[in-house]
Amino acid sequence: MQQPIFPPRKIVIAAHPRLAEARSEAVRVVEALNALGHPAEMAAHLHDEALKTALAAGEFDLMLALGGDGTMLRAGLLCAPYGVPVLGINLGHFGFLMEVQQDTWQERLPRLLSWDFWLEQRMLLKVCQWRDEKCLGNWQVLNEVVVCRGQYVRPLLLTAMVDGYLLAQYMADGLIAATPTGSTAYALAVGGPILPPEARTLLIIPIAPHLSINRGVVLPEGAKVTITTQSSHQAVLSADGQPPIVVEEGDEVRVEAAPSPALFVRFQDPGYFYRNLARYMEQNPWINPQA
Repeated sequence: MQQPIFPPRKIVIAAHPRLAEARSEAVRVVEALNALGHPAEMAAHLHDEALKTALAAGEFDLMLALGGDGTMLRAGLLCAPYGVPVLGINLGHFGFLMEVQQDTWQERLPRLLSWDFWLEQRMLLKVCQWRDEKCLGNWQVLNEVVVCRGQYVRPLLLTAMVDGYLLAQYMADGLIAATPTGSTAYALAVGGPILPPEARTLLIIPIAPHLSINRGVVLPEGAKVTITTQSSHQAVLSADGQPPIVVEEGDEVRVEAAPSPALFVRFQDPGYFYRNLARYMEQNPWINPQA
């Protein structure tokens, strides 16, 4: 990973491709940066191959991502290999990962350009699917990878190995391997612990286990986890909610820490995570009907 360059020489603005107001807001951000005498450019969208090529060539030093948490996930994954930090501007409904809101980004630009912020490092996971010692596909994830049942409503027999040693066998709907960032996503929904976002750990937790270990296990950054399916009916793999990939009996899903973290720009103090966590939890309509 290259070290970030600050103050940044050139900024790229990337917006959610299907969010109606994202493109017009991105234009306003570019205009505001240019008015402050700082070069900025708008990308077509986050999935644009030209954007990835430009990042790899070192053409941009900072990305501003406009959208919701999904946009921030994609931006973080895209920029991590090149050491490019991301500032999230929330145009979505939840925005747990985002740093600034739509109505406050203008007042943050002078602080951004004067390097009045800190960089938060978020660990990523590297995931590979293996069959007969052949890698069928690989992914990087910021939240989690899930190996779970497919179209048949039957539990799976799954084996989890850590560094070549048996951790546990599970009869369950699935197994989640999550980052600390992902500990507040799917893993939280199935009863997992909340981990500090800056932690360098890997969380393993089953989904609806039956007569199996039902606790999450937190592993150190250097651990290498192998999840093997031992059921003849269909299983699938999903990396950060991407379209499912079929996993056959005997396939191995190997998970370990990725070499480069995602870098998020933060203006808030480091205690922001716990402050915001309580506030977002209170938005649950079942807990607070007036939220």
